[in-house]
Amino acid sequence: MAAPRPQQQLLLLLVLLLAARRAEAWGKEGHIMTCKIAERYLSEDAAAAVRELLPASAGGELSTMCPWADEVRFRYHWASPLHYANTPGLCSFNSTRRFLLLLSFYRDCHNSNGVQGMCVIGAINNYTDQLLTYKDSTKSSYNLTESLMFLAHFVGDVHQPLHVAFEEDEGGNTINVHWYKAKANLHHVWDVSIIDTVMKNLYNKDLDTMVEALHMNMTNGWSDDISQWKNCTNTQTTCANDYAVESVGLACNYAYKDVEEDITLGDEYYFSRYPVVEKRLAQGGIRLALILNRIFDKKKVDTMPLYAQ
Repeated sequence: MAAPRPQQQLLLLLVLLLAARRAEAWGKEGHIMTCKIAERYLSEDAAAAVRELLPASAGGELSTMCPWADEVRFRYHWASPLHYANTPGLCSFNSTRRFLLLLSFYRDCHNSNGVQGMCVIGAINNYTDQLLTYKDSTKSSYNLTESLMFLAHFVGDVHQPLHVAFEEDEGGNTINVHWYKAKANLHHVWDVSIIDTVMKNLYNKDLDTMVEALHMNMTNGWSDDISQWKNCTNTQTTCANDYAVESVGLACNYAYKDVEEDITLGDEYYFSRYPVVEKRLAQGGIRLALILNRIFDKKKVDTMPLYAQ
């Protein structure tokens, strides 16, 4: 086979770079925090199954592998569309119910070739289905280790508001801003900058301290909300579509609101948005635990309360 021409190599590189740019979600820290929260709420059966499926390099901790899907994006470039869902560029609505009109699985969940289901919602449902074949040798032909790592990552992704956002600006990737004095784009602000600033200002740059604070909020300030967070009546797949609808609403009400090209985002934006980010990290962790408990626990999980370990 003839070697690729320089022009072909350059084109392939550009495609991969663009895919990677669009694929990144919560930064590494955000994904780790989501999974650390989930680990606290796994049932014994689910925790055992997760440990069995994790690679040896994980040391028995799911959180160590939750950034994995971003780390392999150049090798698995086909998976790039699975990190997000594109929606129409509309925020004109009068009530939260209108967000259902802003996100349509059949309209918005596909890749650039129109293959249906190739978005973050479809990915969560697909990898959940694969993991349901665990311990069934007659059905499972999947790499369930990768299925678990993809699922854990994508549940985090769907809770990042700008991963269910506008196609025209690539979820805020093409909106250039300043985060205080640093150049950034809006997507990066929500992936990384807000979390980094919160960790620096409130948690002495310590990830575990932030996780503990989120856990305290779940047992105190958010305790009345958790039953609603884990409410999922869809027993056939997951409630990923509901989580995505929440995200597009938050993208409109918080991420995009009052933002324009080259704006400087400072204290006003930070103090009104970081509580949203913290809550989405916590919700992602609770819901990941719910999904994994449903998959791996042989008891009737839907009637079991989520207890922190």
